Amino acid sequence: MQFSHSDAIWQAFPELGAGVLHAGGIHAAVDVEEAIASFSAIAEARLAEAQEGEFPEIQAWRRGFSRMGLKPTQYRSASEALLRRFRKERALPRLHPLIDLCNAISLAFAIPVAVFDTENIAGEFQVRHATGHETYLTFGGESEHPEPNEVIFADGEGRAHARRWTNRQSGLSAVRETTRSVLIVAEALHAGAGGDTGRLVATLADALARHWPVTPMTATLGRASPRFDFQA
Repeated sequence: MQFSHSDAIWQAFPELGAGVLHAGGIHAAVDVEEAIASFSAIAEARLAEAQEGEFPEIQAWRRGFSRMGLKPTQYRSASEALLRRFRKERALPRLHPLIDLCNAISLAFAIPVAVFDTENIAGEFQVRHATGHETYLTFGGESEHPEPNEVIFADGEGRAHARRWTNRQSGLSAVRETTRSVLIVAEALHAGAGGDTGRLVATLADALARHWPVTPMTATLGRASPRFDFQA
């Protein structure tokens, strides 16, 4: 399989930094609570100094959403939504050990982290502008069509696995108890995004190797090297 961002995305967002990771052998029978506490403490310390809306990583995504024609306070990046909830509740709900770990790392880095079950992705997987004909399955089981020109994660069968870029993931490729193979994508638009997403993915790869019997495959993407090939 191959993951990439379209040329049009790189042209519109040349500041984009992206890190990707693929791993097989995932299961739900692991305890990641100690790691979650460690990463959550990083976020807590940062939130003690300023609210998430003042973080440069979040401000950059707000500017990016504005450039996409979206109201930043109506449609928040996944990392901003997580930080906002964490600031108010001091905890996040537990869903699956891998998702819980990725959410905690997203909190620590203030960078959106998307996790996809590769068994439900067909063909080439790409972040691109929608035509408006793609189908999107909500977590509630309803089918939608993204707006034309909306930034989506789309597969080779014209299915959208995320809407509004880092705002809303599909239920189709969400991680479940049966998930074994995942593609994880971290994206940022702030100054230094490439280095920070690279560090995030390296941190995540180390955490995965400590909790699961896996050897993650990782890459940092840019305009010069925009594609990631992996065996699902």
